[in-house]
Amino acid sequence: MRLPVKLGLFGAGLAALFAASFATAAAVVPVQAGGASPQSTAEQIVDDGDVQKTAAVTGLSMEQDGFVLKDVTSPGTAQAGSLSFTIADSGGKTVTDFQASHDKKLHLIVVRTDGTQFRHVHPTMDDRGVWSLPWEWKAAGTYRVYADIIPVATGQNITLTRLVQAGGEFTPAQPGPVSSADDVGGFEVALTGTLSAREQAILKVTVTRDGKPVTTLEPYLGSYGHLVALREGDLAYLHVHPQGEEPRPGTVSGPDVEFMTEAPTPGRYLLYLDFQVEGKVHTAEFVLDASGAVTAQPEAPRESAGPTQPAESGKSAEHTGH
Repeated sequence: MRLPVKLGLFGAGLAALFAASFATAAAVVPVQAGGASPQSTAEQIVDDGDVQKTAAVTGLSMEQDGFVLKDVTSPGTAQAGSLSFTIADSGGKTVTDFQASHDKKLHLIVVRTDGTQFRHVHPTMDDRGVWSLPWEWKAAGTYRVYADIIPVATGQNITLTRLVQAGGEFTPAQPGPVSSADDVGGFEVALTGTLSAREQAILKVTVTRDGKPVTTLEPYLGSYGHLVALREGDLAYLHVHPQGEEPRPGTVSGPDVEFMTEAPTPGRYLLYLDFQVEGKVHTAEFVLDASGAVTAQPEAPRESAGPTQPAESGKSAEHTGH
């Protein structure tokens, strides 16, 4: 068993990515493509009459730090077309300079407001600053589109979002129960540990196939795993990634991947894990409740050999969905 890969927060702190409470109506009321999302606010989280922490909401607004997600277009119904948008500064000028993060200058997360139809993709930008990619809605409904970027002008990670509408008959999925395991692509993925709203806590992912540990997790976008978490009700957003040096090309790891997390508020969270094996990306989904209580940490993992070079296997470099 290889040494688990410890992961930390992506971009600004986790608390700054989720901290205010919004009405659930913002997540379920359909709007026209490119419609505005609620603006950022700040909230004090109070414990026994004392201010515990203060943080600004991100991942719920089309504007942050003077940058705006604009000109969002997409197919109006479940048909082939393209999804496109621009990023503008406070003066309305289209922004074209971005820093790469985890091999990409922009990470695009798209999810229906009932938590289904999750996609993590990477559009390209033309010389006019328009980001686009071929697109087809798989189901009707209202969707959140998140642009995760680092403008060169500030060097700070920000997340901009808009709501878009895919026309057609739409029946929202009912909220699912808490679930810490998923089967995807022939792999069994189990999540253990704690999601706490009071302290940093470890979440450990273990990947197996046919009951046997998978030790061939490959680097994908500069890491062995990507985790997105959305707060149920308003879909406040956070993105966590590996901590430490990026894996060297050709190395593999597994079956365990560890994430250090902290939720700023108690409540239910939807989690989506991307991992790659044999050149193909898979997405496992979980539902966890974040507790406000201080909790014990999992036992420290035993030492192991760490990432290694993969055996020759004729793996394909192609993957789908990302």
